[in-house]
Amino acid sequence: MLRAFGTSRQAKGLPLEVSAEDHMDDGSPVRLRVQINLSQGSAVFDFSGTGPEVFGNLNAPRAITLSALIYCLRCLVGRDIPLNQGCLTPVRVVIPKGSILDPSPEAAVVGGNVLTSQRVVDVILGAFGACAASQGCMNNVTLGNAHMGYYETVAGGAGAGPGWHGRSGVHSHMTNTRITDPEILESRYPVILRRFELRLGSGGRGRFRGGDGVVRELQFREEALLSVLTERRAFQPYGLHGGEPGARGLNLLIRKDGRTVNLGGKTSVPVYPGDVFCLHTPGGGGYGDPQDPAPPPGSPQQPSAFPERGSVYEYRRAQEAV
Repeated sequence: MLRAFGTSRQAKGLPLEVSAEDHMDDGSPVRLRVQINLSQGSAVFDFSGTGPEVFGNLNAPRAITLSALIYCLRCLVGRDIPLNQGCLTPVRVVIPKGSILDPSPEAAVVGGNVLTSQRVVDVILGAFGACAASQGCMNNVTLGNAHMGYYETVAGGAGAGPGWHGRSGVHSHMTNTRITDPEILESRYPVILRRFELRLGSGGRGRFRGGDGVVRELQFREEALLSVLTERRAFQPYGLHGGEPGARGLNLLIRKDGRTVNLGGKTSVPVYPGDVFCLHTPGGGGYGDPQDPAPPPGSPQQPSAFPERGSVYEYRRAQEAV
């Protein structure tokens, strides 16, 4: 894949080095420079310039960056590859010690797995021009008191790419959890699900549109502690090649007396009966000029739309053939 990507760039007169940069909501940069060696089919992924370890919990141990890198490379290959250490054989990874991607042993790291990993993925895919940024976060929501505890992650919009619109209301990249069914949620926990729908228009405009996020409202029936751990509340999911960014997320608490409080991206706050938590998850970035209409699926003008394939596809075909 690395040799094919480098050969394609060389044929177009482009350099064999690509780069990308994005930011966590606290301003910490995540920087990447990729240098491709055509003769060896290898590459150096250099994260030098990434921000230092932070006091909060967004630090990501080195293993998280390596996991995100393997994920991206397997996505870019486009065919089944058994997950093994050999996936990184043609790759040298440079991560500065003491950075947010290789912190000290004392650093808090819970947000690294569910948030920072997503930014690493967006930076890698952005450097290769594969697709626009996704919602970039798992939208972690926890609720609890002395006799109950509940944890959910909420979907958002996926980034568009060179031949496809981003999916709406999905988990993408480094997250794959399923949310609790409304009936189970309301019967087992002291909440009422007032609203759960697509956040229409939150995906970035482009030749191919970014996917929309969702709106989810929970009304509380008991006193509890609400915690949120989210990203993309300050920096929008970027678009590519003229595509517009997706909408930022928003966490609101509507008190019983009508007051609305912006909770920010990360906090813990007591809630009381009648209070409502309103979660707006980010949309995905758009791809291409919005003024350039997208071709119909399967047309010759959509060369990057690859056919469905792989072990899951073949398994489904075999089941349906019986």
